[in-house]
Amino acid sequence: MAKTNPGRFFEDYRIGEVITHAVPRTVSGGERAMYHALYPARHALYSSDEFARDCGLDASPIDDLAAFHLVFGKSVPDISLNAVANLGYAEGRWLKPVWPGDTLRSESKVIGLKQNSNGKSGVVYVKTTGYNQHDEPVLEYIRWVMVRKKDLSADAPDTLVPELKQVVPVEDLVIPEGLDFSRYEFKLAGERHRFGDYEIGEKIDHVDGVTVEEAEHMIATRLWQNTAKVHFDATNREDGKRLIYGGHVISMARSLSFNGLANAQMIVGLNAGAHANPCFAGDTVRAWSEVLDKAETPSPGVGAVRLRLVATKGGIQDFALKGEDGKYLPHVMLDLDYWALMPM
Repeated sequence: MAKTNPGRFFEDYRIGEVITHAVPRTVSGGERAMYHALYPARHALYSSDEFARDCGLDASPIDDLAAFHLVFGKSVPDISLNAVANLGYAEGRWLKPVWPGDTLRSESKVIGLKQNSNGKSGVVYVKTTGYNQHDEPVLEYIRWVMVRKKDLSADAPDTLVPELKQVVPVEDLVIPEGLDFSRYEFKLAGERHRFGDYEIGEKIDHVDGVTVEEAEHMIATRLWQNTAKVHFDATNREDGKRLIYGGHVISMARSLSFNGLANAQMIVGLNAGAHANPCFAGDTVRAWSEVLDKAETPSPGVGAVRLRLVATKGGIQDFALKGEDGKYLPHVMLDLDYWALMPM
C-alpha cells in the first residue's frame, strides 16, 4: 500500500466536497520578523504594538498578507499540488485579526468544476476558510486553479462555474473590533496623505523596485508551508525554471506600495486578482496603484479605499495594463483589486 501522497488531480474533485487541510500552525512573533525580513513591509499598524494600541487594538496583529499566506499554504497539498496555474481570486474577506500565539488551520469546499477543452486539465473552484484555535473564521476567499488530469480517459464532471461577486460590498467588510483612527499619528505612519487626499481614478507610481532572489523566494514559500512542486523542483516545468510563488509577488508589491500608500493600513477585502504573467528569479518587481473607489465606515475615523495594485517587471512605469487584444501585457505580473482601511 502506497504511503506517499502524489496530490489530487482534476478527476479527484467532487462538487460540495469539504477538504480539511493539514497541518495546523501556531503563529509567533518570529512570523512577523521573517515577513519583514523578506519584504520591505513597513506599515505602522503591523510594525508597532504602541501604534496599534493608539488605533484601538490590543497590540499589533500579524500582517494581513502573512495570515493569507499561512491559510493559503495549508490548502496547497490538497488543491494545487498538481496545478498548472493559480488563476484568480474573489470574495476574500479578513474576518478577525491574527495575533502571535494563534493557531491557524484551514479547510476548502469545492464549489465549481470545468474541464478544459483539451481534456488534459480542468479548473477547480474552491472556497477556503482559515480558522483560529477557537474555531473562529479569520479569513475566507474563493480561488480557482487549473489542475492536471492524471487519467486522460476519466469522464469529465458536469460543468459548474459559480457566480462570483465582482466586488465585496462595503457593508460586508469586517472592521476589526475597536479600530479607531481618530488619534492616528501621521508622522509616525510615514506619510501625511489621508482618505480625503485620494481621488477615484488617481494612479500612483510607487517608484521603488526589488529584484527577486531565488533563495528569498524559496525561504518565503517554505515559511508558508506551500509545497507546490513548480516552486521547488525545476524539472516540473519545461523551461527548467522554478516559478516564483504568486503570493511572494503580492507581498512584494503591497510592501512597495508603502511609498504613496503608507496609510492604507489594513487589507480587509479581496475583490479580484490575477497572476497575469509568471515571475522568475532575477526579475525586478515594481508596482503602481489605481484608486477605484472610496467609502466611509461606521468605525471612528476609518475610511475604506478600493485599490488596484499592479506588479510589473522591468523598468519605468507607464501604467499600461492590457494590449488592444484585451490580454495582459507581457511585463504585467499581478493585477490585484482589494479594499484597505485608511484614516479619514
